[in-house]
Amino acid sequence: MPKISLLLCLVSFTISAQNSITKELDSVVNIDLANEYIAIKDSKYNKLITFNQDKHKTALAKDLFEMPYGRVKSTGNEYNKVYYKVVERNNIPHFRVSYILLDEKKLAKENINSLRHQIIYKYKNGVSFKSLAKYYSMDNNAKHSGDSGWFSRGEMSPEFEATAINGGYNVGDIFIIDNTEKGRYYVVLKTHESKDIKEIKVLKIVENRK
Repeated sequence: MPKISLLLCLVSFTISAQNSITKELDSVVNIDLANEYIAIKDSKYNKLITFNQDKHKTALAKDLFEMPYGRVKSTGNEYNKVYYKVVERNNIPHFRVSYILLDEKKLAKENINSLRHQIIYKYKNGVSFKSLAKYYSMDNNAKHSGDSGWFSRGEMSPEFEATAINGGYNVGDIFIIDNTEKGRYYVVLKTHESKDIKEIKVLKIVENRK
């Protein structure tokens, strides 16, 4: 009988703790309140996470994108219980190009412009940009045939974005960008029109059960 009573107490305590956190999260309705809540809870496991619908394809991300605003999702095991709450939803403009980077640290500056002209000449005479990027680009994007992937404002350098995003280029246009301060020089091909991609900011709270 005492064992049964103890078990009932533990179950009651667990349910009460879970209800307490869920109730607390009801009042967390924006980023500022989420940050305040994280500070109060003071755990390295509690954080704000950004999910991008184009980049994040997990079952968890899918559930969070489909979850009604204000709802709390929880998962758990014998060690901890994790709560997720969407505190912000946005449609963020994203951009996509392909580029070839020539780095002044790896190639003498006086040779860079000449090489860029050669690259553009080859492209306009039928050599695919993918092939050129794989061969010439001094950036990790060479392994992706020069593709930048979808990026939003603030992810690339200001010099790159100023021209690639605001330069008025159309899909299929090829152009150059100079970042002389960092010695980085680009040949860029605009490959896609911009598009809005859904992003959500999610408050993640971890409750330790042990």
